[in-house]
Amino acid sequence: MTDTSNTTIFELADQFIALANQLSQQEGDVGKVGTALRFAAARFNAFEAAIKSADLGAEKDNALDWFSAEYREMLNDNLDDHIANPPVMQEEAGAVDDSVQIFKG
Repeated sequence: MTDTSNTTIFELADQFIALANQLSQQEGDVGKVGTALRFAAARFNAFEAAIKSADLGAEKDNALDWFSAEYREMLNDNLDDHIANPPVMQEEAGAVDDSVQIFKG
């Protein structure tokens, strides 16, 4: 299979993020959308592993390790970016999204 597309992974990711932002506004719950996005990523990554593996049962632990390491590195990079450049949230009067409070130590 040859990749003939010139679309970068960052451009594709921006499309998913735009949809997630739209859904967050519609749902009014960034945590719900984030959970759905993680589930969708896990489901699609399991599909990716299944079609790329000759024996997924035997290679499951390797797939878990690889996908987990990839996600951890990407999340780490993006957390560092948000630490250096905190997002500016425009909250509606009286509406405060405290869905990330559980991460505060």
